Amino acid sequence: MPRHGRRVALALIAAALVSGCETLGYYAQAVGGQFRLLASARPVGEWLGESATPAALRAKLETSLAIREYASRELALPDNASYRRYADLGRPFVVWNVVAAPEFSTRAVQSCFPVAGCVSYRGFFARENAEHYAANLRQDGSDVHVAGVPAYSTLGWFDDPLLSTFIRYPDTELARLVFHELAHQLIYVRDDTTFNESFAVAVEEAGVRRWLAATGREAELSGFLAAQRRKAGFIALLAAARERLDRLYASRIAPEAMRERKRAEFDALKQDYAALKRRWGGFAGYDRFIEAPNNALLASMAAYTERVPAFERLLEREGGNLARFYARVGELAALAKDERERRFAGLK
Repeated sequence: MPRHGRRVALALIAAALVSGCETLGYYAQAVGGQFRLLASARPVGEWLGESATPAALRAKLETSLAIREYASRELALPDNASYRRYADLGRPFVVWNVVAAPEFSTRAVQSCFPVAGCVSYRGFFARENAEHYAANLRQDGSDVHVAGVPAYSTLGWFDDPLLSTFIRYPDTELARLVFHELAHQLIYVRDDTTFNESFAVAVEEAGVRRWLAATGREAELSGFLAAQRRKAGFIALLAAARERLDRLYASRIAPEAMRERKRAEFDALKQDYAALKRRWGGFAGYDRFIEAPNNALLASMAAYTERVPAFERLLEREGGNLARFYARVGELAALAKDERERRFAGLK
């Protein structure tokens, strides 16, 4: 195990020991899951050199290496050993994230950790553990959203591998994911999930557009831009619902009346989404998010989208120069959160 890896493991275990048995169990699954993942990864070159490697997987691994090289050469993302190894996990997702929000709030409950700081979710390597944790939160009255996650970043503490959970994604999605996770290694702010995720989304979207254009994938670029337009419409729908709910939750009406108004708002969201789908010609790519929308879903989606427009404007101000953009983002990251929020207000 790398020396810094041992330090992380010891820090997690020490934090668990002073926080109680339930926390000890959580950190044990986190540390064990991480090291089992790393132990199963092998260099991509080994997979490519084996005749038993299926042709479809071989092609995806070769594409992933090209994407990885582009990320560092053209997008100024970290040039390290991440995404140069591959692991077959034998399950659909690497972790399952649980996001919780109070009954009358669209702000996610924070979980705090020794290395990552406070984040708006808690991840589990086994789905049954995630569902058990989510069930307890629901019993306490929280709104809960459980989502399978194909990849996550260890923020440069480890060499993150390519995984079977996403390697067979369409090339555009594969590139998007690699760019996103490498962005987390470049800049990460403790205790600010929205900053971190919105920054990574801004990088991934700019990176995908550039990569598709540079590799002559005009049809895929056209499809990606169309998908971005649909995404913008969906995010606007959720943002409007969240704003209405925030006003509702700030009111002083009785809890039962507020619950009824809350149900009506989510029913209205479903109706608005149905109308949006009709304008899309029936595209159903966001259906899974609208089956049972709640506060936790809105909080989760906001973390990945709320600051993206501000980061995009900042990139535009730097003339599209990613190195200068990263420098400006680094300056924002170094500020106290209140001052950082004030600067974001100036990017509207």
